[in-house]
Amino acid sequence: MSNQTTPQPIDPYRHLDLQLNPDGTLTRLRHIPDTRASSDPSLPIPVLSKDLTFNPSNHTWLRLFLPRTALSSEIPKLPLIVFFRGSGFIITTASSTVFHDLCVEIAHGVNAVVASVNYRLAPEHRLPAAYDDAMDALRWIRTSTEEWLTKHVDYSNCYLMGNSAGGNIAYHAGLRAAEMGNDLEPLKIKGLILRQAFFGGVQRSGSELRLENDKVIPLSVTDLLWELALPVGVDRDHEYSNPRAGNGVEKVRELGWRVLVSGNGGDPLVDREKDLVELLEEKGVKVTWDFEEDGYHGVEHQDASKAKKLVEMVKGFVSQSSY
Repeated sequence: MSNQTTPQPIDPYRHLDLQLNPDGTLTRLRHIPDTRASSDPSLPIPVLSKDLTFNPSNHTWLRLFLPRTALSSEIPKLPLIVFFRGSGFIITTASSTVFHDLCVEIAHGVNAVVASVNYRLAPEHRLPAAYDDAMDALRWIRTSTEEWLTKHVDYSNCYLMGNSAGGNIAYHAGLRAAEMGNDLEPLKIKGLILRQAFFGGVQRSGSELRLENDKVIPLSVTDLLWELALPVGVDRDHEYSNPRAGNGVEKVRELGWRVLVSGNGGDPLVDREKDLVELLEEKGVKVTWDFEEDGYHGVEHQDASKAKKLVEMVKGFVSQSSY
């Protein structure tokens, strides 16, 4: 007889501390620490931050991060990184400490202004709501009179970045922005930065099967996230989930944008990200990719050395794309 026991199925609601209500909304039970923005230059902090509403009717806002060094009059205008956080489209905000801290590191390490977009959450606001909010944010940025933008941002040097579900949002916002062409001027997007981007499909990938019971995002959890986020009645082969089902990548190539894709071997999503690289290369898009053998989903939030490597990678990508 074998001593091995079959792993118990992972309850995705319990894993995420969620309760589904009869009306289809969620009660989010987990306490997630927040950090308040601070724009006070007298504080001994390397990066200042402030919150700004961009669509009052949707209660959507963004948190702007400004490196303290930008306050010096000798500093030239800085690149803009528009950031979309992860969390499966369904939890956290742009003020959640884990994402606030990452944006501080990016702003400081890359020497860029970062705008972290607080988009609406599913299932109360299913996709494409988050993509709509991303575009609202870009339109607001291009016309805003906010001094941190007008005084310190080089509008011709903009990047869309996201991790996990935020990488999915950055990708789809990028496709929409590419279709708009010059309509976003003076904002000019130079590239997309997709960190452990969340994509899916009906057919299981090798890494999904290999890491079915992953401690961070087991397969039952990713299935639930898609079930809650996608439009009602569609499956994971919808274009919002499966990039091979969509169009628009050719426009990214025509505009000369570069794309950075980064992932880790211990992440169930990694094979999806590798497939995205293949798709982009097939379409002639300039792709830079980095896949580490070790590391798990969200490792940069737990391991300072991984966070530092990510920031250095983003810094190198931005500096190469700036010319």
